[in-house]
Amino acid sequence: MAGGGTEAFPDLGEHCQNPDCKLLDFLPFTCDGCKLVFCLDHRSYKSHNCPKSDHGSRTVSICETCSIAIETTGFDEEGIKSLLEKHERSGDCDPNKKKKQTCPVKRCREVLTFANNLTCKDCGVKFCLKHRFPTDHVCNKKTITNSGKSSRWNERFMEALSLRNEKGCGRGSSVSSRSPPSVRSF
Repeated sequence: MAGGGTEAFPDLGEHCQNPDCKLLDFLPFTCDGCKLVFCLDHRSYKSHNCPKSDHGSRTVSICETCSIAIETTGFDEEGIKSLLEKHERSGDCDPNKKKKQTCPVKRCREVLTFANNLTCKDCGVKFCLKHRFPTDHVCNKKTITNSGKSSRWNERFMEALSLRNEKGCGRGSSVSSRSPPSVRSF
């Protein structure tokens, strides 16, 4: 019996290749670094001290001038330095990009990220979550698209809604004078 398993099923499962374990595992894991088979307890790179644990990893260096991430996978120290120098010589490295966009409301210093900003539907400016409503920032109320159509439609809708509320939601004064429906017995 070379692979593992039992007498009835000799091809079922494999032994953990950690020298201290040798557990017969029926759902073994194959390490994508060293290509050896391990049990659940020894499947991670750290638990079996994999010599090729960084084979699929990526490394990134940050440009100190413009804060852009540059992939440096597979490069040594000198290669990384030359990549950063090449980036600085190119037209892509702009020191103005380093400054993060902040909320435009006076005295608000919230840095706007992809997750904490919203664009005002009235003025089209990005604000932090605290100042997202037109009442919370000085809104110029310039509608971005279809400015005439969308505002007229909203006005007409609000007018119709107020008229509807005055009439009691479509119920006239005849509601109270109606008799309840009769129940027929069969």
